[in-house]
Amino acid sequence: MYRIRRFEEEAARAYAQGKIGGFLHLYIGQESIAVGVNAALEPKDHVFQTYRDHGTAISRGMDPKAGMAELFGRDTGCVRGLGGSMHFFDVENKFLGGYGIVGGHIAVAAGAAFKAKYSKDGSVAVCFFGEGATSIGGFHEALNLSGLWKLPLVAICENNAYAMGTPLSRTSPVEDITQKAAGYGMAADRFEGHDVEVVRDRVKEAVDRARAGDGPTFIEILTYRFRGHSMSDPGKYRSREELEERKKNDPIHLYRAQLVQRGESDETLDAVEEEVEEEISEAVRFADESAPASEEVMMNSVYAPEATS
Repeated sequence: MYRIRRFEEEAARAYAQGKIGGFLHLYIGQESIAVGVNAALEPKDHVFQTYRDHGTAISRGMDPKAGMAELFGRDTGCVRGLGGSMHFFDVENKFLGGYGIVGGHIAVAAGAAFKAKYSKDGSVAVCFFGEGATSIGGFHEALNLSGLWKLPLVAICENNAYAMGTPLSRTSPVEDITQKAAGYGMAADRFEGHDVEVVRDRVKEAVDRARAGDGPTFIEILTYRFRGHSMSDPGKYRSREELEERKKNDPIHLYRAQLVQRGESDETLDAVEEEVEEEISEAVRFADESAPASEEVMMNSVYAPEATS
């Protein structure tokens, strides 16, 4: 979790320095979800995320250097500098994308789950999305087929209270979004996501159910992002008091306190944080020193090659 936090903080710094262009959506405050979910998965499982994808990619095993280089638009990035913040991709670790279109990836994840069931490879597809995406048509279509065909899909709604700047009360007639799962005949769960071990254990129940052939699960995890929707969002739709109250549930601080209570020394935890600091500093240096995405690579992704005969 600390690795994700420091990656995001350094990304924000680089954005302010003009080293990163375009959009930048940070995962600060939600780290326990990415880490907890990944702890419940196996390497063969496929993971899909929204445009707020850095933390999930890193928790899945992406090298922070490849991630930071991608943000910088470098050829050494995870997709050679062509995807940027919203389109991380790491096929080796079965992280099959951040997606820029709200809800557009849920059907893709259902397709991966269909492939898993059809091929009987024992894998599970996990799809993250925000509460705003549950109003998108593709969400309902994907869940309908997943429930009908009992696909091994775990659909995870990261409810961070705001769809951009719009509260849930203005976008959904029900506060408990898991009620929407009932119409698709699938299991559902809903819980606070600040404790990484709670996330791991509750998600593993759904993953085990999917892997056993017992169908999909819809999970709503209540969380909160500490930064704006993106770097261009000052977050004026929420008060300073609200933000400070929510920060009392910082998942990193809570877990550190748990570890100390169990007998881990502050010195040991400080040493871990120092290692992470150096790792992320090296990622920034790597991105700074890497060559930018080449014109040849960019054109190859746009135009078909000329015919040879």
